[in-house]
Amino acid sequence: MILRSAISTASEEFRLRYRHNEAVVADFRRRQDEARTVRSEQALARLASQRKMRPRERIDLLLDPGTPFLELSSLAANGAYDGEAPGASCITGIGIVSGREVMIHADDPTVKGGAWYPLTVKKIVRALDIAIENRLPVVHLCDSAGGQLYHQSQVFPDKQMAGRIFRNQSILSKLGVKQLAIVFGHCTAGGAYIPGLSDYSVIVRGTGAVFLGGPPLVKAATGQVISADALGGCDLHTQVSGTCDYPADDEPHAITIAREVVAQWQQPTKFLSRETEVEAPAYDPRELYGIIPRDIKNAFDMREVIARIVDGSRFHEYKPAWGTTLICGFAHLWGYRIGILANNGILFNDTAKKGGHFIELCNQNETPILFLQNITGYMIGEEYETAGITKDGAKMIMAQACSHVPKFTVMCHASFGAGNYGMCGRAFDGRFLFTWPNHQIGVMGGEQAANTLAEVKLQQLKRRGVTATPEELGAIREEALAAYLDQITAYHSTSELWDDGIIDPVDTRNALGIAISASANAPLGAPGNGVFRF
Repeated sequence: MILRSAISTASEEFRLRYRHNEAVVADFRRRQDEARTVRSEQALARLASQRKMRPRERIDLLLDPGTPFLELSSLAANGAYDGEAPGASCITGIGIVSGREVMIHADDPTVKGGAWYPLTVKKIVRALDIAIENRLPVVHLCDSAGGQLYHQSQVFPDKQMAGRIFRNQSILSKLGVKQLAIVFGHCTAGGAYIPGLSDYSVIVRGTGAVFLGGPPLVKAATGQVISADALGGCDLHTQVSGTCDYPADDEPHAITIAREVVAQWQQPTKFLSRETEVEAPAYDPRELYGIIPRDIKNAFDMREVIARIVDGSRFHEYKPAWGTTLICGFAHLWGYRIGILANNGILFNDTAKKGGHFIELCNQNETPILFLQNITGYMIGEEYETAGITKDGAKMIMAQACSHVPKFTVMCHASFGAGNYGMCGRAFDGRFLFTWPNHQIGVMGGEQAANTLAEVKLQQLKRRGVTATPEELGAIREEALAAYLDQITAYHSTSELWDDGIIDPVDTRNALGIAISASANAPLGAPGNGVFRF
């Protein structure tokens, strides 16, 4: 049935919320634009002198005209490295090339020559994880100085560091998922393996180069003096070594060749197809600005969100009269059938059991699941422990973790405590996880954390025989609160790549549409569950 909105768009509270969230989104857009475009004059001049395009210009030329590009983690590393690696010095996202959905990874040579910071590596690994999970072909736009040596201990040796990029490339090849590398600049050291492990490679004459050790390292190690072009340039690798496949005269030529290569790839058979005609929501998605509360502690009806992202605002609610703090039901989004779990409050025993059962129904019906998070956790206290809240929460987590259908998560407001786990937080292998700029995430809310930390500090002082004055205790609490609040913001979360990017709430429907379509390229996993504690 069509959801009926209870929101009065003429109310003062709606207008206050709208203005507040409009400003929040404007701040997000400003930060995003700066991360995408603001670069030093020196970096831009160097690119121009080499007759190179900026990475976003390369992506624009690669994509089919008029098609969308779902950029991932645009504000990665926004709080790291003193701001010197905007976007974690690379661009990743999903777009359409020659009619095919592909994952794009593009180095950004305007940021320290495209050097890989630890979060650059994490971002590339995540992009390739997504490619593996969703069987998405990958186009690499290569132009990197290699690993950032000042951070080499966080780039090179461990399981999820740079070696994982090349491991993932190898797994993609094993799965038959195609990869194409376009070498615009230098691919040095480990970076040389990106074209080396790709199925196809194009290299630009004069600027492109592939070598395990660049000229400075060769000179230091062997005493040999050699130019980059002679050591690993276009003619060497396309005429002599065979490391690269196609020579290109310039960057537009290389992209033309790349598009022709991708056009030869067969189209995948998708496990999921659109069931209905696409229909816009009955309500304006911009009204979400007037629905989201200004304070993270204030509740709102998640049905109002659902009504503004699903087709025709139609929603078949499951068990509407039981476990009412968790909304469950079926809808269509861009024509695709989905099951939705959305928080309308804390998770109690009944809501945990309802959620676990509904997840099982979605798996039985091979229906992808969307989690809309606004959760402060599972209920605590003697009454609920006696009723078995721990085992009921564990049932929901087990059902969710063992799901074999694609899962998608949007962090709409709060994400605190174990509720994050039951509602498919980052640890639970959702295909995509997006956040809104107002979102907060942590073990608990800021006020509770500050009070807890202040109480711990007070007990420490008592054990030392020190009695804190009310003013001193207040200062301790405020210091703890400030530190904690900084860590639970959406910007801290996205800086650390705990999500796949902050999105404007108004763009939620479109982002999910692209994500669901991409997920349909991969076959479903094998059904099955662990042990439920009854």
